[in-house]
Amino acid sequence: MFNQGFLGTAAPFIADLILLLEIAMGVGLLAGAWLARKKRFRQHAWCQSAVVLLNLAVVALVMMPSFHARVLPKIPARLGKAYYALATAHGILGIVAEIAAVYILLSAATQLLPERVRITRYKSWMRGTLALWWVALILGITTYARWYAPHFF
Repeated sequence: MFNQGFLGTAAPFIADLILLLEIAMGVGLLAGAWLARKKRFRQHAWCQSAVVLLNLAVVALVMMPSFHARVLPKIPARLGKAYYALATAHGILGIVAEIAAVYILLSAATQLLPERVRITRYKSWMRGTLALWWVALILGITTYARWYAPHFF
């Protein structure tokens, strides 16, 4: 039942589910940014934090094992092929975006980090991380299309 996807590509169910979940998280981050512009900072914090933590789970439980099994063994020999280059770029930018998002979350919402390493100018960090996240998301969508709908490339 869960071997076949539901988006009409060659993707398995989990890949289709993760694709839609990641797109929804990207939209959620935009909604959170809108909340900040409206000065609804408590709702902004909850929205962004939920997305960052949910994505952390998705990355750890689904994306990293997939990357480790399907892509990492082929690096660097096959980086010239779009299949591996896209997945590698997505993985690198995605993990940088996730680490930055967790860093922002720890700086803004906890006392876990020493004061000297906490962020003081949140706006530029948050905007930069949001932009990086969206680049990683677009690369992820492109990776999905290349892996599971190659007739489009």
